[in-house]
Amino acid sequence: MADQSTTQVDVYLGIDVGKKDHHAVALDRAGNKLLDKALPNDEGKLRSILGKLAGRGRVLLVVDQPATIGALPVAVGLNIGCQVAYLPGLTMRRVADLHPGEAKTDARDAAIIAETARTMPHTLRSVGLQDEDAAELSMLCGFDQDLAAQITATSNRIRGLLTQIHPALERVLGKHLDHPAVLDLVEAYPTPASLRQAGRRRVETKLKKHAPRMFKRLAADVFDALDAQTVTVVGTNAARVVLPHLAAQLRALRAQRDDVAAQVEHLVEAHPLWLILGSMPGVGTRTAAVFIAETAGKHFATAAHLAAYAGLAPVTRRSGTSIRGETASKRGNKRLKRAMFLSAFAALRDPVSRAYYDRKTTQGKRHNQALIALARRRCDVIYAMLRDGCLYQPPTPAPAT
Repeated sequence: MADQSTTQVDVYLGIDVGKKDHHAVALDRAGNKLLDKALPNDEGKLRSILGKLAGRGRVLLVVDQPATIGALPVAVGLNIGCQVAYLPGLTMRRVADLHPGEAKTDARDAAIIAETARTMPHTLRSVGLQDEDAAELSMLCGFDQDLAAQITATSNRIRGLLTQIHPALERVLGKHLDHPAVLDLVEAYPTPASLRQAGRRRVETKLKKHAPRMFKRLAADVFDALDAQTVTVVGTNAARVVLPHLAAQLRALRAQRDDVAAQVEHLVEAHPLWLILGSMPGVGTRTAAVFIAETAGKHFATAAHLAAYAGLAPVTRRSGTSIRGETASKRGNKRLKRAMFLSAFAALRDPVSRAYYDRKTTQGKRHNQALIALARRRCDVIYAMLRDGCLYQPPTPAPAT
């Protein structure tokens, strides 16, 4: 936060947020303690405490988590006219080491937050009112990532069970688990014995509903795999019960993710930044959604600040003449970093991005290192596009000499 905004503060209120109760510590300019008590996560109680403190002058409310469980104190503070900021977790841990004692209590954390706001205002990050679309996108993107993780786990579980009872059958069906026809087949005939009993004609009929162009080839591969194993592995009867449930679960998870994707697409395409972000190769609605959600309400002075926030700026390590080099940053916003990394991978079909990637690999960088470098470069371009309000334009080739 700018120093100018904190010089007018009369009360520094640090809140260590919790699910049920928060702990609040308030200090005046001289560091005298005005408040030190547990605070219920209740709007009425929050308004009452903030109202009393506002009688002493301008209040700066600082939390350690501005979203999720800290969203209500932030919303109430902004609503009644307080300045609101948050102290990043890494900074909080480093500042805590400067204070005496090793105890980890809510009261101590709240006191550290308030004291840091009073003495080191430059460590704080401003919190403002986010637009409704950005808040919705943040929630939807988080849920989408949870669904993606569950889909991967469920798919792996199905493939693991198929490998256990019939490896040859897994080699045929495992690579097609994203196809609804295969999920239908696994749900209806989960074991090798049930597939044999159904016969090729019924299997073809089951597959034809969702795979009219490949059902005969897939059915032939299934029965070739069945002929490759004649023994019944221990545990096959249990798989008869488990596999249909897993197949149904996987289908439901994919349907939920499709619903979320439709909502995200609707919100992103209605957002004013979509026209600019979507003009860049490799940026789709999911990438744009994460970018909008994770950068909403934040100001970046330069492209380097945005790259550092996304965890794409390399970290320089030097010590005398023996240690010199740069390593990938392990900090930054992990959601934004992942989105920018995947976007860079998708952009390899773009000639400009591919040429930059090839140049980095020629210089000796590994695949992931080259993609990180490409993501950083694209981050700089996006910053310039948003700063100037212009669409993406591929660089003009240098004239031949």
